[in-house]
Amino acid sequence: MFLEQFPEDGKYRGWIEVICGSMFSGKTEELIRRLRRINFAGQDLLLFKPRIDKRYSEECVVSHNGASFEAIQVDSSKEILELWEKERIVAIDEAQFFDEGIVDVVNHLASNGVRVICAGLDMDFQAKPFGPMPLLMASAEYVTKVHAICMSCGNLAQFSHRKSKETEQVLVGAVQEYEPLCRACYNKIKH
Repeated sequence: MFLEQFPEDGKYRGWIEVICGSMFSGKTEELIRRLRRINFAGQDLLLFKPRIDKRYSEECVVSHNGASFEAIQVDSSKEILELWEKERIVAIDEAQFFDEGIVDVVNHLASNGVRVICAGLDMDFQAKPFGPMPLLMASAEYVTKVHAICMSCGNLAQFSHRKSKETEQVLVGAVQEYEPLCRACYNKIKH
């Protein structure tokens, strides 16, 4: 699936991977799975998360099922380049919460031989593209879309339905605030 890291000329080849989907689809779980394999192989890596995401831990990225991996909190995308010390793998969780500069940061890293793995919501609760995610997916060599299970009918779900009346785009939350729905069930609620 992934490109050879040690071509004949000896230079590393970087690339971008994006893991996207709805709430409760396993995005962070898949990110952590990839990072554990990288860690097992003894490769240097950095994992970043936006400071706004404090749901489970400030020091770790944590999936809804409790899997965790140590992370560095940052306030902006430019901090990623400031903290990068030539690690071969850079991972970013909750990429939708970053500023638009994240796209340039990720492309800069990949162009400098880094394997970059981003995970995030592709759509917000109104089913609109979320933050920089569309541009990250367009720049990526590999995009993995994961799905949750619809809480209403049991089909595959790709929509994050917000259960509260809050209207701002960013509302960090979990099962109390959101539920995954398939297209048919989401459309029933929205109409």
